[in-house]
Amino acid sequence: MQKTKKSVAKRFKLTPTGKLVRRTPGFRHLLASKSTKQKRRASRDKLVAEGHAKPLKRCLPFGL
Repeated sequence: MQKTKKSVAKRFKLTPTGKLVRRTPGFRHLLASKSTKQKRRASRDKLVAEGHAKPLKRCLPFGL
């Protein structure tokens, strides 16, 4: 039986088209010193690059 890697499942989400989405790092503290532009861009989810996504998708056998 293939198990889901829980560390990957907590950090990444699969879109309906099969792409991986991640959160922007460094967005939980020290927000007063960051510019509005930086905070606005960090609040959006980012797509994982194809080269990095392939091994991560293997860790999510059931899609999650």
